[in-house]
Order: sequence, then C-alpha cells, then structure tokens
Amino acid sequence: MKELLRTTDPTVIAFATALLDGEGITAFAIDVHMSTLEGSIGVLPRRLMVHPDDNTRARRILEDNGIECKTE
Repeated sequence: MKELLRTTDPTVIAFATALLDGEGITAFAIDVHMSTLEGSIGVLPRRLMVHPDDNTRARRILEDNGIECKTE
C-alpha cells in the first residue's frame, strides 16, 4: 500500500475516497479509530492508502480536485 495523504480533517478523507471510488480505485483509510487513544480531540492524522499500481493515477485525480497529496 502507498500513502496518498495524511490529514486530521475527516471530510478530506471522505471526499478523496469518494473521488477515487468514482474512478474505480480502491482506497483504504487507516488510523481512523485512533481517536479512542487520543481522547477524541482530533490531533492524530488519518492516512489514505492505495495499491501501488494505482498510486500515480490516484495522485493525479486528487491533485486535479484540489487535494494536496503527501510527497513521495
């Protein structure tokens, strides 16, 4: 899996996942349940991962829609 983005904003993860799903790319959000450990204050980032074969295309889709991806 390759990391596309890392953010503390859950709406960015949802939007990015919807964009990628619309293009047939499966994305997997990880660290979503870390709020249990942090006390639900939202300081720990969530990460969005994709298969390495989809990485370049996924990055292009997100960047074309104004979502800044993590640098490789």
